[in-house]
Amino acid sequence: MKKLVREKKKAKRKGGRVARFSISMEEELLEAFDSLIARKGYSNRSEAVRDLIRNRLVVDEWEHAKGDVVAAVAVVYDHNKQIVVGRLMELQHQFQKHIVCTTHVHLDENNCLEVVILRGKPRSVREVADKLVSLRGVKHGAIMATTTGKELV
Repeated sequence: MKKLVREKKKAKRKGGRVARFSISMEEELLEAFDSLIARKGYSNRSEAVRDLIRNRLVVDEWEHAKGDVVAAVAVVYDHNKQIVVGRLMELQHQFQKHIVCTTHVHLDENNCLEVVILRGKPRSVREVADKLVSLRGVKHGAIMATTTGKELV
């Protein structure tokens, strides 16, 4: 693998030393990126690039982690459908070693949001998350895979 060439100058920042490097890209791509970071409220390109890199590092951590990862799983369901309520409870008891906590929110007279925080090896966490999201009766489910932060700079 080629070594990356970095500028020799290093600036000092609160969190440590900062390396500067250049990125070349098409003008249209840069304009689209600038538009995106303006909408997201970034103060500069560097912050946005750092977040993109961290996000990719988290994805890589999930693919190759030897330690624990974490995830938040959100499911919206009709609490009048007792089968889904009962099955959610069963899964939470079945996989309690991976469940850090749960939060239950009444969205309206019929719909509830359940957020389950999971921790463990990537394969196990993904398995539990997929089971929660794919439950019959779940109207919408989403998995937000993240990191424990131990390996992230």
